[in-house]
Amino acid sequence: MESVQAIKQRFGIIGNSQSLNRAIEKAIQVSPTDISVLVTGESGVGKESIPKIIHQLSHRKHNKYIAVNCGAIPEGTIDSELFGHEKGSFTGASQTRAGYFEVADGGTIFLDEVGELPLTTQVRLLRVLENGEFLKVGSSKVQKTNVRIVAATNVNMFEAIEKEKFREDLFYRLSTVDINLPPLRERQEDIHLLFRKFASDFALKYKMPTIKLTDNAIQVLLKHRWGGNIRQLRNIAEQLSVLERNRIITAEVLRSYLPATARTNLPAVIKTSKSESDFSSEREILYKVLFDMKGDLNDLKKLTLELMKNGNTKDVEKNNESLIEKIYGSDDEETTEDNEILAIPEHKTIEEEATPVQDKYYFAEEIEEEETLSLHDKELELIKKSLERHNGKRKLAASELGISERTLYRKIKQYDL
Repeated sequence: MESVQAIKQRFGIIGNSQSLNRAIEKAIQVSPTDISVLVTGESGVGKESIPKIIHQLSHRKHNKYIAVNCGAIPEGTIDSELFGHEKGSFTGASQTRAGYFEVADGGTIFLDEVGELPLTTQVRLLRVLENGEFLKVGSSKVQKTNVRIVAATNVNMFEAIEKEKFREDLFYRLSTVDINLPPLRERQEDIHLLFRKFASDFALKYKMPTIKLTDNAIQVLLKHRWGGNIRQLRNIAEQLSVLERNRIITAEVLRSYLPATARTNLPAVIKTSKSESDFSSEREILYKVLFDMKGDLNDLKKLTLELMKNGNTKDVEKNNESLIEKIYGSDDEETTEDNEILAIPEHKTIEEEATPVQDKYYFAEEIEEEETLSLHDKELELIKKSLERHNGKRKLAASELGISERTLYRKIKQYDL
Protein backbone atom coordinates (compact mmCIF):
# COMPACT_ATOMS: atom_id res chain seq x y z
CA MET A 1 0.00 0.00 0.00
CA GLU A 2 1.38 3.37 -1.04
CA SER A 3 2.07 6.04 1.57
CA VAL A 4 0.13 9.30 1.81
CA GLN A 5 3.18 11.29 0.70
CA ALA A 6 3.65 9.07 -2.36
CA ILE A 7 0.00 9.53 -3.33
CA LYS A 8 0.33 13.32 -3.00
CA GLN A 9 3.31 13.35 -5.34
CA ARG A 10 1.65 11.01 -7.81
CA PHE A 11 -1.58 13.00 -8.07
CA GLY A 12 -0.14 16.49 -7.56
CA ILE A 13 -1.85 17.16 -4.22
CA ILE A 14 -0.32 20.02 -2.22
CA GLY A 15 -0.73 20.32 1.55
CA ASN A 16 0.22 18.86 4.90
CA SER A 17 -2.87 19.52 7.03
CA GLN A 18 -4.03 16.67 9.23
CA SER A 19 -7.59 16.66 7.85
CA LEU A 20 -6.33 16.41 4.25
CA ASN A 21 -3.98 13.55 5.15
CA ARG A 22 -6.83 11.72 6.88
CA ALA A 23 -9.03 12.02 3.75
CA ILE A 24 -6.26 10.59 1.56
CA GLU A 25 -5.67 7.76 4.06
CA LYS A 26 -9.35 6.77 3.87
CA ALA A 27 -9.23 6.84 0.06
CA ILE A 28 -6.20 4.50 0.10
CA GLN A 29 -7.88 2.11 2.55
CA VAL A 30 -11.17 1.76 0.59
CA SER A 31 -9.53 1.50 -2.86
CA PRO A 32 -9.06 -2.35 -2.91
CA THR A 33 -12.76 -2.87 -2.10
CA ASP A 34 -15.87 -2.27 -4.23
CA ILE A 35 -17.89 -0.32 -1.66
CA SER A 36 -19.49 2.99 -2.66
CA VAL A 37 -17.84 6.21 -1.53
CA LEU A 38 -19.35 9.67 -1.05
CA VAL A 39 -16.92 12.60 -1.16
CA THR A 40 -18.24 15.72 0.55
CA GLY A 41 -16.91 19.25 0.85
CA GLU A 42 -17.41 22.80 -0.36
CA SER A 43 -17.09 23.78 -3.99
CA GLY A 44 -13.48 24.18 -5.08
CA VAL A 45 -11.77 21.98 -2.45
CA GLY A 46 -10.57 19.40 -5.01
CA LYS A 47 -13.10 16.59 -4.56
CA GLU A 48 -12.32 15.23 -8.04
CA SER A 49 -8.89 13.99 -6.85
CA ILE A 50 -10.31 11.37 -4.45
CA PRO A 51 -12.16 9.27 -7.10
CA LYS A 52 -9.00 9.21 -9.25
CA ILE A 53 -6.97 7.91 -6.29
CA ILE A 54 -9.59 5.25 -5.53
CA HIS A 55 -9.76 4.09 -9.17
CA GLN A 56 -5.99 3.99 -9.75
CA LEU A 57 -5.34 1.99 -6.56
CA SER A 58 -8.18 -0.50 -7.20
CA HIS A 59 -8.28 -3.70 -9.27
CA ARG A 60 -10.39 -1.77 -11.80
CA LYS A 61 -7.53 0.57 -12.78
CA HIS A 62 -7.14 -1.01 -16.25
CA ASN A 63 -10.82 -0.47 -17.07
CA LYS A 64 -12.66 2.75 -17.85
CA TYR A 65 -12.95 5.69 -15.47
CA ILE A 66 -15.80 8.08 -16.38
CA ALA A 67 -16.50 11.37 -14.59
CA VAL A 68 -20.05 12.72 -14.95
CA ASN A 69 -21.14 16.18 -13.80
CA CYS A 70 -24.77 15.53 -12.85
CA GLY A 71 -25.50 19.25 -12.44
CA ALA A 72 -24.45 20.05 -16.03
CA ILE A 73 -26.78 17.54 -17.77
CA PRO A 74 -30.40 18.69 -18.43
CA GLU A 75 -33.04 16.82 -16.46
CA GLY A 76 -34.74 15.54 -19.63
CA THR A 77 -31.62 13.80 -20.98
CA ILE A 78 -29.76 12.63 -17.88
CA ASP A 79 -31.42 9.18 -17.85
CA SER A 80 -30.34 8.69 -21.46
CA GLU A 81 -26.77 9.82 -20.67
CA LEU A 82 -26.40 7.49 -17.70
CA PHE A 83 -28.35 4.41 -18.83
CA GLY A 84 -28.61 4.80 -22.63
CA HIS A 85 -31.70 4.70 -24.84
CA GLU A 86 -33.31 2.67 -27.61
CA LYS A 87 -33.87 3.95 -31.11
CA GLY A 88 -37.14 5.91 -31.35
CA SER A 89 -37.65 6.05 -27.57
CA PHE A 90 -38.03 9.85 -27.76
CA THR A 91 -37.84 12.65 -30.31
CA GLY A 92 -34.32 12.81 -31.72
CA ALA A 93 -33.36 9.25 -30.71
CA SER A 94 -32.34 8.24 -34.24
CA GLN A 95 -30.26 5.30 -33.07
CA THR A 96 -29.64 3.12 -30.03
CA ARG A 97 -27.11 4.59 -27.63
CA ALA A 98 -25.13 3.02 -24.81
CA GLY A 99 -25.11 4.92 -21.50
CA TYR A 100 -22.21 5.51 -19.13
CA PHE A 101 -23.11 2.53 -16.94
CA GLU A 102 -22.93 0.22 -19.96
CA VAL A 103 -19.70 1.74 -21.33
CA ALA A 104 -17.92 1.73 -17.95
CA ASP A 105 -18.77 -1.92 -17.17
CA GLY A 106 -15.94 -3.25 -15.00
CA GLY A 107 -14.64 0.23 -14.26
CA THR A 108 -15.50 3.25 -12.09
CA ILE A 109 -18.03 6.04 -12.52
CA PHE A 110 -17.55 9.33 -10.67
CA LEU A 111 -20.88 11.12 -10.19
CA ASP A 112 -19.98 14.72 -9.41
CA GLU A 113 -22.72 16.96 -7.91
CA VAL A 114 -24.86 13.88 -7.23
CA GLY A 115 -27.17 16.02 -5.08
CA GLU A 116 -28.50 17.62 -8.29
CA LEU A 117 -29.92 14.36 -9.66
CA PRO A 118 -33.71 14.36 -10.34
CA LEU A 119 -35.77 12.05 -8.11
CA THR A 120 -36.69 9.75 -11.05
CA THR A 121 -33.01 9.24 -11.87
CA GLN A 122 -32.28 8.59 -8.19
CA VAL A 123 -34.67 5.61 -8.30
CA ARG A 124 -32.81 4.15 -11.30
CA LEU A 125 -29.44 4.74 -9.62
CA LEU A 126 -30.63 3.00 -6.44
CA ARG A 127 -31.44 -0.11 -8.47
CA VAL A 128 -27.93 -0.15 -9.97
CA LEU A 129 -26.40 0.13 -6.49
CA GLU A 130 -28.60 -2.66 -5.08
CA ASN A 131 -28.27 -5.35 -7.74
CA GLY A 132 -26.32 -3.89 -10.69
CA GLU A 133 -29.39 -3.81 -12.95
CA PHE A 134 -30.65 -0.99 -15.18
CA LEU A 135 -33.05 -0.35 -18.05
CA LYS A 136 -32.31 1.75 -21.10
CA VAL A 137 -34.78 4.54 -21.80
CA GLY A 138 -37.52 3.04 -23.98
CA SER A 139 -36.46 -0.57 -23.34
CA SER A 140 -37.99 -3.34 -21.24
CA LYS A 141 -34.85 -5.50 -21.29
CA VAL A 142 -32.98 -5.60 -17.99
CA GLN A 143 -29.21 -5.22 -18.36
CA LYS A 144 -26.48 -5.94 -15.86
CA THR A 145 -23.40 -3.84 -15.11
CA ASN A 146 -20.45 -4.18 -12.76
CA VAL A 147 -19.56 -0.59 -11.99
CA ARG A 148 -18.11 0.99 -8.89
CA ILE A 149 -19.74 4.31 -8.02
CA VAL A 150 -17.91 7.17 -6.33
CA ALA A 151 -20.10 10.24 -5.80
CA ALA A 152 -19.35 13.79 -4.68
CA THR A 153 -21.47 16.72 -3.58
CA ASN A 154 -21.23 20.14 -1.95
CA VAL A 155 -24.89 19.99 -0.88
CA ASN A 156 -25.92 19.41 2.74
CA MET A 157 -27.47 15.99 2.15
CA PHE A 158 -29.43 15.90 5.40
CA GLU A 159 -31.17 19.16 4.49
CA ALA A 160 -31.85 17.83 0.97
CA ILE A 161 -33.38 14.66 2.46
CA GLU A 162 -35.51 16.73 4.86
CA LYS A 163 -36.78 18.83 1.92
CA GLU A 164 -37.47 15.61 -0.04
CA LYS A 165 -35.01 16.58 -2.80
CA PHE A 166 -32.86 13.49 -2.23
CA ARG A 167 -33.83 9.93 -1.33
CA GLU A 168 -32.68 8.82 2.10
CA ASP A 169 -32.16 5.19 1.04
CA LEU A 170 -29.96 6.30 -1.88
CA PHE A 171 -27.91 8.52 0.42
CA TYR A 172 -27.07 5.63 2.74
CA ARG A 173 -26.23 3.41 -0.26
CA LEU A 174 -23.84 6.01 -1.66
CA SER A 175 -22.23 6.97 1.64
CA THR A 176 -21.03 3.54 2.77
CA VAL A 177 -17.77 5.42 3.31
CA ASP A 178 -17.89 9.21 3.66
CA ILE A 179 -14.72 11.14 2.85
CA ASN A 180 -14.85 14.83 3.77
CA LEU A 181 -12.38 17.31 2.30
CA PRO A 182 -11.80 20.36 4.52
CA PRO A 183 -12.28 23.93 3.20
CA LEU A 184 -9.13 25.96 2.53
CA ARG A 185 -9.73 28.28 5.52
CA GLU A 186 -9.26 25.23 7.81
CA ARG A 187 -5.89 24.47 6.18
CA GLN A 188 -4.00 27.58 7.23
CA GLU A 189 -0.60 25.93 6.89
CA ASP A 190 -1.33 24.98 3.26
CA ILE A 191 -2.54 28.34 1.88
CA HIS A 192 0.85 29.96 1.23
CA LEU A 193 2.28 26.65 0.04
CA LEU A 194 -0.48 26.33 -2.56
CA PHE A 195 -0.07 29.95 -3.64
CA ARG A 196 3.65 29.46 -4.25
CA LYS A 197 2.96 26.31 -6.29
CA PHE A 198 0.39 28.13 -8.45
CA ALA A 199 2.69 31.16 -8.88
CA SER A 200 5.52 28.87 -10.02
CA ASP A 201 3.26 27.01 -12.48
CA PHE A 202 1.96 30.24 -14.05
CA ALA A 203 5.45 31.73 -14.29
CA LEU A 204 6.48 28.64 -16.27
CA LYS A 205 3.32 28.70 -18.37
CA TYR A 206 3.51 32.39 -19.32
CA LYS A 207 7.34 32.52 -19.38
CA MET A 208 7.77 35.31 -16.86
CA PRO A 209 9.42 35.76 -13.41
CA THR A 210 7.62 34.19 -10.44
CA ILE A 211 5.62 36.57 -8.23
CA LYS A 212 6.44 36.72 -4.52
CA LEU A 213 4.49 38.02 -1.54
CA THR A 214 5.76 40.38 1.15
CA ASP A 215 5.34 39.36 4.81
CA ASN A 216 2.26 41.62 5.18
CA ALA A 217 0.77 40.20 1.99
CA ILE A 218 1.23 36.67 3.36
CA GLN A 219 -0.75 37.65 6.46
CA VAL A 220 -3.56 39.04 4.26
CA LEU A 221 -3.50 35.79 2.28
CA LEU A 222 -3.82 33.67 5.44
CA LYS A 223 -6.60 35.78 6.99
CA HIS A 224 -8.83 35.76 3.91
CA ARG A 225 -11.86 33.46 4.12
CA TRP A 226 -11.45 31.88 0.63
CA GLY A 227 -15.10 31.11 -0.07
CA GLY A 228 -14.10 29.61 -3.44
CA ASN A 229 -11.36 27.54 -1.77
CA ILE A 230 -8.45 26.23 -3.89
CA ARG A 231 -10.11 27.28 -7.16
CA GLN A 232 -10.35 30.89 -5.97
CA LEU A 233 -6.74 30.89 -4.71
CA ARG A 234 -5.54 29.58 -8.07
CA ASN A 235 -7.46 32.30 -9.94
CA ILE A 236 -5.95 35.05 -7.74
CA ALA A 237 -2.45 33.67 -8.33
CA GLU A 238 -3.04 33.63 -12.09
CA GLN A 239 -4.40 37.19 -12.15
CA LEU A 240 -1.43 38.52 -10.19
CA SER A 241 1.02 36.61 -12.39
CA VAL A 242 -0.43 38.04 -15.60
CA LEU A 243 -1.40 41.60 -14.63
CA GLU A 244 1.24 42.80 -12.17
CA ARG A 245 4.49 44.16 -13.59
CA ASN A 246 6.12 44.41 -10.18
CA ARG A 247 6.80 40.79 -9.19
CA ILE A 248 6.88 41.65 -5.45
CA ILE A 249 3.25 41.70 -4.33
CA THR A 250 2.42 43.95 -1.36
CA ALA A 251 -0.55 43.65 0.97
CA GLU A 252 -2.29 46.62 -0.70
CA VAL A 253 -1.95 45.10 -4.16
CA LEU A 254 -3.20 41.71 -2.95
CA ARG A 255 -6.23 43.29 -1.25
CA SER A 256 -7.21 44.95 -4.54
CA TYR A 257 -7.63 41.49 -6.09
CA LEU A 258 -9.71 40.06 -3.24
CA PRO A 259 -13.52 40.40 -3.26
CA ALA A 260 -14.57 43.53 -1.33
CA THR A 261 -17.37 41.70 0.51
CA ALA A 262 -15.17 38.91 1.82
CA ARG A 263 -11.92 40.47 3.03
CA THR A 264 -12.53 39.78 6.70
CA ASN A 265 -12.99 36.69 8.80
CA LEU A 266 -15.60 38.29 11.03
CA PRO A 267 -18.39 35.88 11.94
CA ALA A 268 -21.92 36.58 10.77
CA VAL A 269 -25.12 35.44 12.42
CA ILE A 270 -27.70 34.47 9.83
CA LYS A 271 -31.28 34.02 10.90
CA THR A 272 -32.66 31.04 8.98
CA SER A 273 -36.07 30.64 10.64
CA LYS A 274 -38.96 33.06 10.79
CA SER A 275 -40.49 34.00 14.10
CA GLU A 276 -44.20 33.58 14.67
CA SER A 277 -44.77 37.34 14.52
CA ASP A 278 -43.15 37.74 11.07
CA PHE A 279 -45.52 38.68 8.29
CA SER A 280 -45.32 36.69 5.08
CA SER A 281 -45.43 39.52 2.57
CA GLU A 282 -44.66 43.20 2.13
CA ARG A 283 -48.35 43.93 1.67
CA GLU A 284 -49.15 42.58 5.12
CA ILE A 285 -46.33 44.66 6.61
CA LEU A 286 -47.82 47.76 4.98
CA TYR A 287 -51.24 46.95 6.40
CA LYS A 288 -49.65 46.44 9.83
CA VAL A 289 -48.04 49.90 9.62
CA LEU A 290 -51.38 51.46 8.65
CA PHE A 291 -53.10 49.60 11.45
CA ASP A 292 -50.53 50.91 13.97
CA MET A 293 -50.93 54.45 12.63
CA LYS A 294 -54.67 54.18 13.02
CA GLY A 295 -54.24 53.05 16.62
CA ASP A 296 -51.96 56.03 17.36
CA LEU A 297 -54.48 58.38 15.75
CA ASN A 298 -57.30 56.99 17.89
CA ASP A 299 -55.15 57.47 21.00
CA LEU A 300 -54.50 61.09 20.04
CA LYS A 301 -58.21 61.70 19.49
CA LYS A 302 -58.99 60.17 22.86
CA LEU A 303 -56.42 62.41 24.56
CA THR A 304 -57.69 65.50 22.75
CA LEU A 305 -61.30 64.75 23.69
CA GLU A 306 -60.31 64.34 27.34
CA LEU A 307 -58.56 67.72 27.24
CA MET A 308 -61.71 69.32 25.90
CA LYS A 309 -63.85 67.82 28.65
CA ASN A 310 -61.39 68.36 31.52
CA GLY A 311 -59.88 71.82 31.97
CA ASN A 312 -57.02 70.62 34.23
CA THR A 313 -54.03 69.74 32.06
CA LYS A 314 -51.98 68.18 34.89
CA ASP A 315 -54.82 65.85 35.85
CA VAL A 316 -55.12 64.73 32.23
CA GLU A 317 -51.38 64.10 32.07
CA LYS A 318 -51.44 62.13 35.32
CA ASN A 319 -54.47 60.01 34.38
CA ASN A 320 -53.17 59.28 30.88
CA GLU A 321 -49.48 58.84 31.63
CA SER A 322 -49.23 55.46 29.89
CA LEU A 323 -51.11 56.74 26.84
CA ILE A 324 -48.84 59.79 26.48
CA GLU A 325 -45.77 57.56 26.87
CA LYS A 326 -47.08 55.24 24.18
CA ILE A 327 -47.69 58.10 21.71
CA TYR A 328 -44.57 60.17 22.33
CA GLY A 329 -42.15 57.53 23.63
CA SER A 330 -40.16 57.47 26.86
CA ASP A 331 -36.55 57.94 25.79
CA ASP A 332 -34.85 59.64 28.73
CA GLU A 333 -32.17 61.19 26.52
CA GLU A 334 -34.71 62.95 24.32
CA THR A 335 -37.03 64.02 27.12
CA THR A 336 -35.06 67.11 28.08
CA GLU A 337 -34.67 68.24 24.48
CA ASP A 338 -38.18 67.61 23.32
CA ASN A 339 -39.97 68.50 26.53
CA GLU A 340 -41.25 71.78 25.18
CA ILE A 341 -42.40 70.24 21.94
CA LEU A 342 -44.14 67.26 23.52
CA ALA A 343 -45.63 69.06 26.54
CA ILE A 344 -49.40 69.43 26.46
CA PRO A 345 -50.29 73.14 26.36
CA GLU A 346 -52.26 74.73 29.20
CA HIS A 347 -55.98 74.34 28.63
CA LYS A 348 -58.12 77.41 28.33
CA THR A 349 -61.81 77.56 29.06
CA ILE A 350 -64.21 77.57 26.16
CA GLU A 351 -65.15 81.20 26.88
CA GLU A 352 -61.48 82.33 26.63
CA GLU A 353 -60.80 80.50 23.41
CA ALA A 354 -61.08 82.17 20.05
CA THR A 355 -63.11 80.73 17.23
CA PRO A 356 -60.09 79.33 15.25
CA VAL A 357 -59.07 77.26 18.27
CA GLN A 358 -62.60 75.86 18.57
CA ASP A 359 -62.46 74.90 14.90
CA LYS A 360 -59.26 73.05 15.64
CA TYR A 361 -61.02 70.88 18.22
CA TYR A 362 -63.95 70.31 15.93
CA PHE A 363 -61.44 69.20 13.28
CA ALA A 364 -60.30 66.46 15.69
CA GLU A 365 -63.88 65.26 16.02
CA GLU A 366 -64.27 65.13 12.26
CA ILE A 367 -61.21 62.84 11.98
CA GLU A 368 -62.95 60.42 14.33
CA GLU A 369 -65.76 60.01 11.82
CA GLU A 370 -63.40 59.48 8.87
CA GLU A 371 -62.81 55.80 8.25
CA THR A 372 -62.55 53.84 5.01
CA LEU A 373 -64.13 50.48 4.47
CA SER A 374 -60.89 49.00 3.10
CA LEU A 375 -59.00 49.82 6.29
CA HIS A 376 -61.73 48.08 8.30
CA ASP A 377 -61.35 45.03 6.10
CA LYS A 378 -57.56 44.97 6.50
CA GLU A 379 -57.88 45.47 10.26
CA LEU A 380 -60.22 42.48 10.40
CA GLU A 381 -57.82 40.46 8.24
CA LEU A 382 -54.84 41.28 10.48
CA ILE A 383 -56.74 40.37 13.64
CA LYS A 384 -57.81 37.03 12.15
CA LYS A 385 -54.28 36.15 11.02
CA SER A 386 -52.76 37.14 14.32
CA LEU A 387 -55.27 35.00 16.26
CA GLU A 388 -54.60 32.07 13.94
CA ARG A 389 -50.84 32.41 14.41
CA HIS A 390 -51.21 32.34 18.19
CA ASN A 391 -53.95 29.66 18.30
CA GLY A 392 -56.57 32.08 19.62
CA LYS A 393 -54.42 33.43 22.48
CA ARG A 394 -55.61 37.04 22.75
CA LYS A 395 -52.73 38.25 24.90
CA LEU A 396 -50.08 37.23 22.34
CA ALA A 397 -52.16 38.49 19.43
CA ALA A 398 -52.71 41.86 21.12
CA SER A 399 -49.00 42.19 21.80
CA GLU A 400 -48.20 41.48 18.15
CA LEU A 401 -50.77 44.03 16.92
CA GLY A 402 -49.55 46.69 19.37
CA ILE A 403 -52.89 47.10 21.17
CA SER A 404 -54.16 46.19 24.60
CA GLU A 405 -55.88 42.88 25.26
CA ARG A 406 -59.02 44.76 26.26
CA THR A 407 -59.07 46.65 22.95
CA LEU A 408 -58.58 43.41 21.05
CA TYR A 409 -61.44 41.80 22.95
CA ARG A 410 -63.67 44.74 22.05
CA LYS A 411 -62.76 44.43 18.38
CA ILE A 412 -63.38 40.66 18.44
CA LYS A 413 -66.86 41.34 19.76
CA GLN A 414 -67.31 44.15 17.22
CA TYR A 415 -66.38 41.93 14.25
CA ASP A 416 -68.13 38.90 15.74
CA LEU A 417 -65.01 36.71 15.49
